[in-house]
Amino acid sequence: MSVSTGPGPTRPPAPDTAPAPDAAQGQAPPVPGRWLILVIVLSAVFMQLLDTTITIVAIPSIQADLGASFADVQLVVAVYALAFACMLITGGRLGDIYGRKRMFLIGMLGFTCASVMCGAATSADFLVLSRVLQGLFSGLMFPQVLSIIQVTFFGREKPKALAFYGASIGLATVLGPVLGGWLIELDIAGSDWRSIFYVNVPIGLLALGLGAARLRESSAETRTRLDVTGALIVTAGLFLLILPLVVGREHDWPAWSLAMLAAGPFVLAWFAWVERRRTADPDASPLVPVTLFKERSFTVGLLISLVFFTGIPSFFMTLFITLQIGFAYSAVSAGAVTLAFALLIAIGSARSNVVVRKLGTWTLALGTALLVTGMGGVILTLHWAGTDLRGWYLVPALMVGGAGTGLVVAPITGIILEGIRSGDAGSASGVIATTQQVGIAVGIAVIGILFANLIAGNAGDSLATVEPRLRQDLAAAGLPPERSEQVVAGFETCFEDRTNQKDLTAVPPSCERVEREAEQLPLPPEVTEQVRTAVLVEAAPEARKENFSRSFQGALGWQLGVFTLCFLLVLALPKVKPARITPGGA
Repeated sequence: MSVSTGPGPTRPPAPDTAPAPDAAQGQAPPVPGRWLILVIVLSAVFMQLLDTTITIVAIPSIQADLGASFADVQLVVAVYALAFACMLITGGRLGDIYGRKRMFLIGMLGFTCASVMCGAATSADFLVLSRVLQGLFSGLMFPQVLSIIQVTFFGREKPKALAFYGASIGLATVLGPVLGGWLIELDIAGSDWRSIFYVNVPIGLLALGLGAARLRESSAETRTRLDVTGALIVTAGLFLLILPLVVGREHDWPAWSLAMLAAGPFVLAWFAWVERRRTADPDASPLVPVTLFKERSFTVGLLISLVFFTGIPSFFMTLFITLQIGFAYSAVSAGAVTLAFALLIAIGSARSNVVVRKLGTWTLALGTALLVTGMGGVILTLHWAGTDLRGWYLVPALMVGGAGTGLVVAPITGIILEGIRSGDAGSASGVIATTQQVGIAVGIAVIGILFANLIAGNAGDSLATVEPRLRQDLAAAGLPPERSEQVVAGFETCFEDRTNQKDLTAVPPSCERVEREAEQLPLPPEVTEQVRTAVLVEAAPEARKENFSRSFQGALGWQLGVFTLCFLLVLALPKVKPARITPGGA
């Protein structure tokens, strides 16, 4: 292994030709400062995944400040994930060839500069461009993290390091909207939404300084050329697959999005064929050696990871929408509800090592079983509480789900990498990270369609629960029957229009008309105020809560199915003895 204690070399580093250590016998010498190295690289993991979700809570603030449309701001969220996912596999291979430390530092520098550009954006177009750059540099940096862990930790320390890696992924996924809402509410120096990007700058600069001084340089033992053809094909395939998933629903699934979605798998299949031929050619340099997939733990573990990540982010998206729009929680209050989940992810990840030593791969089965139980608990809580839901009612079920998540995200990476040699660490890391991002995109696209249809479909039943009380209140206010029916009809139109639009926070014209007509009724002021209270203060929020509660319960069927499938896939994993998993991969 070539080692550098200063800035990266001016030419590609010498190949990492050190023999793989026999971790089971603890023969590898410990790397000096390895735990500080872990902190440095995990700061990148946390920042990058945080920026995938942190912008969600800033959508209203960005719209108001930049005069952007809802579609513009949705693009701000989407293009980061798209650029990030398209760069991961190529980024991982670039680290194998030109040095993981070098690519990490370049990625961190670019990500930090792009964060400054995002924070300083004066238009939606400039912000979208900055987010594309942020995503590309994230994709360059992210796969180096797992590669650096692979060549830095050995023996019993490796699963501990991978557990921290998994915990960082889980916590960043959950805490993005929480920290985003907190930063916006703090409004540091009047920065409003811009602080969610500026917060990356001091962390990035610190990671750059420490990384240049402390990271060890390493690269693959062989294959010193980049497979440009493979890189172009896989980038095109991922672009065709992910772009329609992240923007299709906002544009009503136009023909071009469906065509791209259909073409994506064929282009990726072409990539697999090209890489198979290159792997068989001793003089070629494949982007992703197909020999990786000969390891059953790698292939099945990737499937588990793909399915798992379709469930977690999509769950939190619908939870935050339900709490913030349905139950009128602030971003900070909604985030506080999820802190118990985040806390149990941390605890579950920290203790996963102990569980793995006793249960081996069955740890994943336990984790997914707890997730299914937690999701079931959320459904029962919503059914029991109805429109009287308080956020803390969900805490017990979320704690069970958080513990299960910790027992999956922490050991799954080690299981996937079991048997993968360090020379292929970059390729393997890029494939793992890409699989996770594809899972996130698929999950959010599916849940977005499902949840929107449920919101629209449940509008009638939700109205039926509040209209009897509304009619009673209108009659008690002294409103004549014909006027009462007119008000109820206007309320129905408003509610149904609101539930059938893409931006659930927008106020449709029919609702503005209802409020205007309620204020202009030719009635005494006290009666007019009673009518307004009955419609806008009591009936509308009650119907909205009823609708979101019903719809969220229905959407959770997706999570139950996803985590049940994860449980079944665990049964297909090689039943490795706990003692073998504990030391980590080769």
